[in-house]
Amino acid sequence: MPAHIAHLPYDEIQFTLVDCPGHASLIKTVLGGAQIIDVMMLVIDVNKGIQTQTAECLVVGEITTSELLVVLNKCDLIPEATREERVEKTKKRLANTLKATKFVNCEMVAVSARPGGADDMRAGGAAPVGVNALMDSLLTRAEAARARRPTPGDFLFAVDHCFPIKGQGTVLTGTVLGGECHVGDSVEIPSLKLEKKVKSMQMFKRCDLVASGTGSACASRSSITSSWSAASYARRRQCPRSMPQW
Repeated sequence: MPAHIAHLPYDEIQFTLVDCPGHASLIKTVLGGAQIIDVMMLVIDVNKGIQTQTAECLVVGEITTSELLVVLNKCDLIPEATREERVEKTKKRLANTLKATKFVNCEMVAVSARPGGADDMRAGGAAPVGVNALMDSLLTRAEAARARRPTPGDFLFAVDHCFPIKGQGTVLTGTVLGGECHVGDSVEIPSLKLEKKVKSMQMFKRCDLVASGTGSACASRSSITSSWSAASYARRRQCPRSMPQW
């Protein structure tokens, strides 16, 4: 753990990446995962600048988050003699464009994720450039993101998958959006008028007695086992994929 966030109650920090393509046909899918987005990374080819879908991604970003980190990729394709000057000019052009958005004065990081390019990431080649600085920038945002997580209120869990395990009950996987839930607590799905007791919980690399929406820089992804019958599961499958309040 970096020293500046060593006081937080974690052994390590995990970042969940949500792919948000700007294409209009995928907007509904993007908005479905918007609740867990703390910061948007806008990746731009430094040699091309803003393209049509870059602008569309900015629209998505303004809807989903208030934090933007611009990542200028493929810097290795610029001749080394003029690289720094070209990158700075690109940053100034982007800063001027972003003045019309809520991301004015956002941070920009120049990287070369795959110097020289390669169709297969296993093919070897030069090490990435600037990626450590990118990771450091993300880590500096972890504490602020945690502070923005609401602590009071009812337990709110967005369900991704639901399946039965014989002899164990029904497992729900998804994301904790707010509140807390402990093993032994009763949870409710109002749309089904069901109330059941939580038997166990698991999170990434952890087996916990509590799930919380403030447990990480992003909302905690968890799985919850409840003592539901197969009949209850059959009814659950017909439930919409909206975020139920438990």
